[in-house]
Amino acid sequence: MDIARYSIDTPVNTWLLILICLIGGLVGLNNIGRLEDPAFTIKQAKVLTAYPGASAEQVEQEITETLEIAIQQMPQLRRVTSVSKPGNSEITVEIKTRFDADQLPQIWDELRKRLRDAQGTLPNGAGKPRVVDDFGEVFGLYYALSAPDFSPYQLREFSRIIRRDLLMVSGVAKVEVNGVMQEQIVAEMDPNHIAGLGLSFPDVAALLQYNLRPFNSGRMLIEGNQIRVPVESATNHLQEIGNLMLAVPGSNATIRISDFADLRLETKDVQPNLVRYQGNPAITLAVAAQSDVNIVEVGKAVHHQVKLLLERLPAGITLDAIYDQGKVVDESVDGFILNLELSVMVVTLTLCLFMGWRSGVVVGSVLLLTVMGTILTMWLFKLQLQRISLGAMVIAMGMLVDNAIVVAEGMMLRIQQGKSAKDAASFIVKRTQWPLLGATVIGIAAFSGIGLSDDQTGEFLFSLFAVILISLMLSWILAVTATPLFGKYFYKVGNSGANESFNSVFHRIYLAGLNGALRFRWITVLLLVVITVVAYASFGKVKQGFFPPSNTPIFYIHYWGPQHRDIRTTEQFMVEAEKLVRDNENVEAVSTFIGRGADRFTLTYAPESSNESYGLFMVRMKDPADIDAYASEIGPKLRLVDPEADIFVKRIIFGPGTAAKLEARISGPDATVLRQLGEQALQLFEQDPYLKDQRHNWREKAITLAPQYEEYNASVAGVTRADFADAIQYNTHGLELGKLRDGDYDYPIVAKVPNSENATVDSLRDAQVWSAQQRRYIPLSQVMEKVELQSEEVLLQRRNRIRTISVLAEPGDHETAAKALARIRPAIEAMDLPDGYSLEWGGEYESSRDAQKALGGGLPVSFLVMLLVTILLFGKVRQPLIIWLIVPMAVVGVVTGLISTGMPFGFMSLLGFLSLFGMMIKNGIVLIEEIDLQIEEGKPVRQAIVDASLSRLRPVSLAAITTILGMAPLLFDAFFADMSVTIMGGLAFATVLTLIAVPVLYAIMFRVSFRKQPAPSAQAVKS
Repeated sequence: MDIARYSIDTPVNTWLLILICLIGGLVGLNNIGRLEDPAFTIKQAKVLTAYPGASAEQVEQEITETLEIAIQQMPQLRRVTSVSKPGNSEITVEIKTRFDADQLPQIWDELRKRLRDAQGTLPNGAGKPRVVDDFGEVFGLYYALSAPDFSPYQLREFSRIIRRDLLMVSGVAKVEVNGVMQEQIVAEMDPNHIAGLGLSFPDVAALLQYNLRPFNSGRMLIEGNQIRVPVESATNHLQEIGNLMLAVPGSNATIRISDFADLRLETKDVQPNLVRYQGNPAITLAVAAQSDVNIVEVGKAVHHQVKLLLERLPAGITLDAIYDQGKVVDESVDGFILNLELSVMVVTLTLCLFMGWRSGVVVGSVLLLTVMGTILTMWLFKLQLQRISLGAMVIAMGMLVDNAIVVAEGMMLRIQQGKSAKDAASFIVKRTQWPLLGATVIGIAAFSGIGLSDDQTGEFLFSLFAVILISLMLSWILAVTATPLFGKYFYKVGNSGANESFNSVFHRIYLAGLNGALRFRWITVLLLVVITVVAYASFGKVKQGFFPPSNTPIFYIHYWGPQHRDIRTTEQFMVEAEKLVRDNENVEAVSTFIGRGADRFTLTYAPESSNESYGLFMVRMKDPADIDAYASEIGPKLRLVDPEADIFVKRIIFGPGTAAKLEARISGPDATVLRQLGEQALQLFEQDPYLKDQRHNWREKAITLAPQYEEYNASVAGVTRADFADAIQYNTHGLELGKLRDGDYDYPIVAKVPNSENATVDSLRDAQVWSAQQRRYIPLSQVMEKVELQSEEVLLQRRNRIRTISVLAEPGDHETAAKALARIRPAIEAMDLPDGYSLEWGGEYESSRDAQKALGGGLPVSFLVMLLVTILLFGKVRQPLIIWLIVPMAVVGVVTGLISTGMPFGFMSLLGFLSLFGMMIKNGIVLIEEIDLQIEEGKPVRQAIVDASLSRLRPVSLAAITTILGMAPLLFDAFFADMSVTIMGGLAFATVLTLIAVPVLYAIMFRVSFRKQPAPSAQAVKS
């Protein structure tokens, strides 16, 4: 089919395609979803099981092990890790990467079924395993509610009202509230008083349970109507509890609870977690948007609702955005669109400069249509505008004009020779449409390793491949349809004759260089081989990385006190340290989290689990450029405030993160041996002069006071183990007697001794315990043999059911994780591990290896497609061989660019390096195809090689120049900078390879001599 002639003969159809791309693109741009980062599924769920009173080792053996055995039978399982703590088991279930998001609900249902089956084998007292399958939920709109002049109860009520109203905003899926100060009703009882009365805790608990239960209403029939007779609840709950009457044992008298207990409402001594914002106690409200909405629009709607709420609520309440993904996305997308506009302008101006304004307008118009058509297609296929997809459009910018340049230049030259626009377009499109299509498919195939990668990195970057696929295919379609029509409108018929003119200075310089290279072809090849070998040898000097730090103006300060530290002590430090962190003019806001991490406010943040010794400062700077300097300054200051604590400063990174960049995992059966090996590895980490933030994840052992229950004496005295446990709780942190429900909140009712915060070991020995048999209190010391001071493991970590200790560290300043690992690895691997113990490396090394492995899984298919296309295009062997011989030489420009800029070779650089192959092959196909065509037209082979190279000089050079200039805006984007350098440096050298190495190799392959006369005939090389 003569596509070009059809496009010109039926301009209405062509304009219909143009208008669809243009108008549809504008519609798509206004309606397409917008996100900060591409949505990828965190294929993990947590299984939480309570086992009150059990040690970490008991939890591991009786709960974790049992559940892990059931979980491990799932065929979808990739990995299971767990942490066994005193009283709690936390298992993380990770699913194989090949399962997509739509399959996860069914997998989690299967997980729940297996856990239900295993629940019957758990010991008495163990809670029901709870599956948290929204662990990966992202709360992109993250607020801090603070009201310094109001009580915790009022603050909680404000958060409830705000949450209720935010859930009604269109596009909001979920609102989580955290940091609420939990309250309790304390019944402070004098132990001597209740002992004298003979009152027992079971009696009081039974009384409360009976009187605080929900009451059924009555019902009456009056004149045929049903009338409900409700029982009103008390308006003063403390008074109601205090007025409850209890019979005094051994007499007919009764006594009110308020007569022997001082009742009061107070905040709990030990809060599960605490939140502060800008130096004030706060509550966080984390808002998650629905998956198919525009987060920018949802953010605006939420802000509007917040504004209305604050107008209704009392003065003195503030609701500040800790993180506003809607605003970040809006600014990010606007910035990328600006980069896109700059790229279009730069490419168009470059074309105007080198090809004239007419060709610049023709090719620039096709480029604009391609971009708009790509946005339309993205919208139709529900691909969002986000960091990766927009970056992909900028990356593709230079490649999008390649096809149009070839068609436009060929058409322009033939029109200048006197041909009609229709004939010129028909000739050049017929001549180049299949080579250009093949080259386009190869360019797409170079990125297909990303599309075929099934790990989370591949999912994170999938839109890069999708946008490249859409835009490049659309560029070919428009090149063979819209370009001929625009050429007809803009190009004027000339009379320059049948020959192309190559008299420019640029052409003359190139011709001289080409003739020299062809004359001394073996020296040229030897020089290229030497340069390539030197480049590969120099690759070891290139920094190695994975994903770069984010340009988000936020960084984290992690605080880890000694593992046995109480959350109240942790709070004291955090409050003191908060003042230091905020005392800097470059700091905009500080959010403080105590006892656990923040909610997952961005996809790459992994929240820290509950731990009383943990604290987090989330510091927002006014300028992200100040982060490194301030982080280096604040760390030492904070360590002076609490020398016993470990304080780590960490930047947000692009892409999936890890606990630390360096991680040595040692696995084995015995906890004592593992701790010894972990300490040994930690010492080696600490001896390294450059590493920092060294620690291991088992942390310190905790101190316990273990009262020994004397079974014989207790049985004689009639004291059960339950009575013994109640006495211990009552005389320490308090004994829960019941719960009072008020609205949507449960108030625990806790019995305490006076001054319980000052309890000591001696006061514990002097305490009394209830004997149900004797109906009186007896000294606790009668049934308690002794109190032992012990240490115990409190964080038993397992990986795939094997105990594992991870030794963690961060590389030194201004060095990559790969360099630090290469330095420390020999010392760690030289450790003498006992039989049954193993060592493996995690951290950035493992993430990078897994990502490259997943990417490598798709590479054979990618290279096979590229190889087959090159062979099918030519139907011969030597031409594809020439193209593939130059591909390895691309490393020269890559190494030169990365070393000269100091950029690391990370995962994005690897993608850029692979894409270079497609660009080089594409240019090689265009040049070799032209040589073959000219030979078939009867030109002598020597003349065909030179003339074809001259005729393709401008298209190939312009394709490289426009790609390089189109990539320039991404040099200033932290995520794409190393990829940009890789492509720009590699393509610059690859262009020289295409224009010099391809003709030289062609001459060698077909034995064409440029030293003797006459030149070989065309027939000699037709094979």
